Amino acid sequence: MSNVSCADSKKQSAPPHPKGDPPLVKRRPTSVALLLSVALSGLAILVRLRVAGGSSKLSLNTGYYAVCSREGNIYTVDSVNAQVDCIVVKNSRILRTGSLSQMKDITDLRIQYIPHNAIVVPGLSDSHGHLLEYGASKQLPLEGTATINETVARVREYILRTPAVHNNPDAFIRGGGWDHTRWPGAAWPTAVQWVPLDLDADPVIRGRPVVLQSKDCHAQWVSARALELSAPLPSAVEGGVILRNDVGEPTGEFPGVLLDNAQELLKTPPLTETDLVQRFSVAMDDAVAYGLTSVHDAGLDPSSLAFFLRQAERQVLPIRIYAMRFFDENAPYWGNITDPILGAANGRLTSRSVKIFTDGALRTGGSALHAHYTDNPHTSGFMRLDPAILSDFIPKFLRDGWQVNVHAIGDRANGIVVDAFEEALAGVNVTALRPRLEHAQLMTRADMARLGKLGVIASVQPTHATSDMWYAQDRLGPERVKGLYAFRSLIDSGARIALGSDFPVETMNPLAGFYAAITRLSPEGESPHGPGGWFPEERLTRQEALRGMTIDPAYASFTEAELGSLEPGKRADFVVLSRDIMKIPAMDILGTKVLATILDGEMAYGSELSSELSWWSEPA
Repeated sequence: MSNVSCADSKKQSAPPHPKGDPPLVKRRPTSVALLLSVALSGLAILVRLRVAGGSSKLSLNTGYYAVCSREGNIYTVDSVNAQVDCIVVKNSRILRTGSLSQMKDITDLRIQYIPHNAIVVPGLSDSHGHLLEYGASKQLPLEGTATINETVARVREYILRTPAVHNNPDAFIRGGGWDHTRWPGAAWPTAVQWVPLDLDADPVIRGRPVVLQSKDCHAQWVSARALELSAPLPSAVEGGVILRNDVGEPTGEFPGVLLDNAQELLKTPPLTETDLVQRFSVAMDDAVAYGLTSVHDAGLDPSSLAFFLRQAERQVLPIRIYAMRFFDENAPYWGNITDPILGAANGRLTSRSVKIFTDGALRTGGSALHAHYTDNPHTSGFMRLDPAILSDFIPKFLRDGWQVNVHAIGDRANGIVVDAFEEALAGVNVTALRPRLEHAQLMTRADMARLGKLGVIASVQPTHATSDMWYAQDRLGPERVKGLYAFRSLIDSGARIALGSDFPVETMNPLAGFYAAITRLSPEGESPHGPGGWFPEERLTRQEALRGMTIDPAYASFTEAELGSLEPGKRADFVVLSRDIMKIPAMDILGTKVLATILDGEMAYGSELSSELSWWSEPA
C-alpha cells in the first residue's frame, strides 16, 4: 500500500512544503560545535551548542537562575498571576514566580534580563501537526505554483539538479503542496501523455514514477509509471475517487489524480532509516526555532511511532511529542492489547490516543456535507468509513482508556461524529477521557451546542481559515459558509478549543496561527470581507489565542499539571519573543522573532547573532 500520503490522509510520508516556512531567525550550522563564554551576574557560564540526532540544541547550563523582565512582560497564563516580573528556574522546574524586588533579595540567584520590549510566554504547542511529513516537505515543495505548467517545471528542475534522481530513472520522486484551486479554472492535473503541460508530456519526467501530494493532503497527482507500478486499479474505491481524464470526470482510460482512500492504492518503496532521520532532523530544528516545545502528531502509523520510540531511547527528542496512533478499520482491534506510552524520555514522548478519519477535505471536494456543494451540484462529498465503525470502535477505545481523536471536516461528517460521541459518552467521565474533534471545520449550530454540552475538545487550525476563505463561499454558499471555522461560536457553545496548524499543510510558525486567530486576515492584511477580517465576529482575543497554544493543548494532552503555564512546580518550558504580541499592532506579529526556546530549563534554541544572546549576560 502507499506510504506517500500525508497529514490528514490515512497513510503518511511525503507531504507538501508550507508557504513561508523558513524560521524567523537563523539556526547555527549543526556541524559546528561552539563554546560561548558569557558573564552572568559576575559568574562565567558556558552556553554550548549540542548536536543531538542532527538537531541543534543550545544548552544553558545554569541549574538555578531567574529570568526577569523590567517591564513585567512575563505572561504566565496563570489565572491567578497573569503577568509577573520574574520566574525562578531550578534545574528542570519553575521554582517560583514574583516581582523583581523579591528576586533581588534572594542570595546566590543569577538574574537574567530579557531585552526591552521582549516577552516570555509558556512553551508553545501545536495541537495538530505532522513532524516527519514536514521534514519530507522540504524535498520538492510545490506550494505557490500558479499553473500546472509551473508545477511540472519544478518537478523537472528537481530531477535535473538531483544527480541521484536524474541518474536513476526508477527513483521514486515525491513532492507536494500543489493547489489546483489557485490555478486557472481550478482545473485538476492529469498524467495523460497527450495533455499539454502535464507530467508525462515533459520529456525529463516521462517514464519516471512521480507522486505529488496536494496542499491539503487529500489528493495525489501521479505519473503513468507510478500507476503502472500500482496496477491493477479497481474501477471504484470506497471512501475515495479516481479521477480518470483531463477534465476530472471519473471516466476514461488513464487515471491521473487519486482522492482520499484511493491514495491507498499506490505502491511505493518503504522509507529507510536515513530517510526518517533526515526528515526528523529538519522538523526538530524548525520546531524549536519557531518556539514550539510540544507537538501533537496527528496520526502515526506503526513504523513512524516505532521510529520516535527509537529516538526517545537515544534521548534525542528536543521537543515533546504527543503521538496519536493511526486507526485502520481493516486491522484487528488493538486497544485492549496495546500499552500506551506515558512520558518516555523524561516526558518527551507520549502516546495514549487514537486518530480516526471520517471524510475528505473541503479543498478537494471530499468533505461530507448534508447538501451538495454549491459549485458542484453532482456531489455532497463522501465518508471515508461507514458510520457504524465509529459506533463500534469509539466505545471500545474509550473503555480501554484511550483518548479518541476523530478527523471531521464537513457538516455531515461532524454531525455523525458528534452522534457517535454522544452515544459513547453517556454516563462516562469525559474529563478522564478528553475525546477530541480534529478540525471541526464546518458545523451546524445545533452540533456546536451538542459538542459544548458533551465536553468534547475542538482541535482547530486558524491558518486553515485564512487559506480557505478565498474559495469557501463558492463551495458552500453565503449561508452555510458561516458555520466554517466558527471559532468564537464554538467557544460560546461551551466547547474547549486547542489550536494547531496541521503543518505541513500550513506553516509550522505558531505566530502565524496566533495572528490568523485574532485577525482572520491574510499575512498581507486582506480578506474577502475587507481589512476587518473574514467573518470578524468569529475572531479570538489575544488571551484566548495564547491559551489555545499553551494551557489548552496541555489539557488536550493530559499534561496541564506539568505544562502550559509558568507556575511553580511545572516544567520550565518557555519562549522568549522579541516583541510583545499581546500588545503590538496585529500586523507586527508576524515580524516577531524567537530569541530563545527553553525546555526543562535548558536552551534548546537561541539566535545565531551574539547580540541577541547578550541578554543572558546583562548585569543585574
